[in-house]
Amino acid sequence: MTDGPDFGFVLPHWLYWTWLAVMPLVLIYWANVQEKHKGKPRQDTDGVSLPQDEAEVIQYKENAFTRTIDKISVASGYLCAFWTVNAVIAYFYEVIMRYLFNMPTIWVHEASFLLFGMQYLISGAFTLKEEGHVRVDVLYIKLPLRGRVGMDIFTSVFFFVFILALVGTSATFFEQSYQMNETTVETWAIQYWPVKAMMLLGGVLILFAGIAKLTKDIMTFRSLGQGGQLNG
Repeated sequence: MTDGPDFGFVLPHWLYWTWLAVMPLVLIYWANVQEKHKGKPRQDTDGVSLPQDEAEVIQYKENAFTRTIDKISVASGYLCAFWTVNAVIAYFYEVIMRYLFNMPTIWVHEASFLLFGMQYLISGAFTLKEEGHVRVDVLYIKLPLRGRVGMDIFTSVFFFVFILALVGTSATFFEQSYQMNETTVETWAIQYWPVKAMMLLGGVLILFAGIAKLTKDIMTFRSLGQGGQLNG
């Protein structure tokens, strides 16, 4: 009778969550230090990034609320970007341990796909803020500036229906998972409720990013109507 495989080091659940919380902050701090050392100021990301043909003519109106939400959205985007490094490190560790030491892990794959799922949701606010979501421009691009902004306001109705459903469903999933102390079915058996809490957090971030965008659209629409900009 042969012994089973030696799984070696198993990442503790508490260390997984602590690492996800602390690691991006350390990397962001390190990146800021490097930029200051090189004398290269970080580019301003408070404004909305637009395609080149629109960026030259559309200047969205902002206020303190929208600028604050935009900064939070950018911060969540940086967080998710640095999280990707964790998957690279984890899979590198898996390859080394499996093929050099015959000690496959029981946690790397699960830790990584949970990470990607949380990234997908939390990065949604940053994607919305940077107008990175898919949009069909067949009609949109032919409209005058005020018409484009007006269409954005109109389509936001559908956005809020979707995002409110997402937030409500995520809140239910989180509550049920927490009460049941739900865990994954894999060997690592990490608790699911923090993951579903990230679903709720991601939905709330997208909701506020959408409110900020709608606010800017309404302010800009009014400004265009008062002759604040040329009508394309």
